Amino acid sequence: MRKQNESSVVEFILLGFSNFPEVQEQMFGAFLVIYLVTLMGNAVIIAVIFLDQSLHLPMYLFLQNLSVVEVSFSAAIVPEMLVVLSTERATISFVACFVQMYFIFLFGGTECFLLGAMAFDRFTAICHPLTYPVIMSRSVFVNLSIFSWFSGVIVATVPTTWFLHLPFCGPNEINHLFCEGPSVLELACGDIFLFEIYAFTGTILIVMVPFLLIFLSYIQILFAILKLPSTTGKQKAFSTCASHLTSVTLFYSTVSMTYLQPKSRYSSDTKKVVSLAYTLLIPLLNPLIYSLRNNEMKRALMKLWQRKVVLHTV
Repeated sequence: MRKQNESSVVEFILLGFSNFPEVQEQMFGAFLVIYLVTLMGNAVIIAVIFLDQSLHLPMYLFLQNLSVVEVSFSAAIVPEMLVVLSTERATISFVACFVQMYFIFLFGGTECFLLGAMAFDRFTAICHPLTYPVIMSRSVFVNLSIFSWFSGVIVATVPTTWFLHLPFCGPNEINHLFCEGPSVLELACGDIFLFEIYAFTGTILIVMVPFLLIFLSYIQILFAILKLPSTTGKQKAFSTCASHLTSVTLFYSTVSMTYLQPKSRYSSDTKKVVSLAYTLLIPLLNPLIYSLRNNEMKRALMKLWQRKVVLHTV
């Protein structure tokens, strides 16, 4: 790997779904609506948890952090996607491409570790309910949140720095809607086998370490729930975990399909469609999953709505 970047490429062309121009026009309208709903839904979650003191608990504060990640993740990707879908030849500068890639790694890595922290919170609440306030104290919550964000920074800084040291001498057409790591890597010149080994190993660690924590937490949670004497208690315990499990399943399944599959497993168009799941659908669905399946969130939303109505009628 060369010590300095010897790239002759100054900009990249994002191809999107240029082979299907009529599909791109339809996608633009759908993606714009999804983006606006995503921003609004996550903003509501952030505001409700901030304004309602009864929700100032680790479970909901982690959710607030997750919503901040989803808003930021969408803002880093979707506007560029809309530009690609609305123009015949969408270009992005070399620097802007790597800045976007940095934020994709940052928010994606942070979400991995946040989901792990949320699993630990549910494990503590269900398996150690009597000591939960001590184990999951405010200082522990703050440390876990800082660790998640700091891990995201490390996850983003290391691979982006490696990418910047790769030579890009052409072609400069990225067969994607945005600057996703694997698609940009395909354009690198020279021997990148060693870098691919580093990247794959790093991805395994980043994805699987939090996933292993989540898996082990839920094994313990399952055993604890099965020991509960009442059916009502079991249902309540399962309901507190259902939203988080749904988010974990959606996130890890789509990320694994994008970053942990062999190159030849899927076509380029299939990979683009799969990437839309974690760039569009997960940020859109998370607010719905957590608000519709959680009674406390629904109660807080209703309280905030009633307060707004009362203020407008006075």
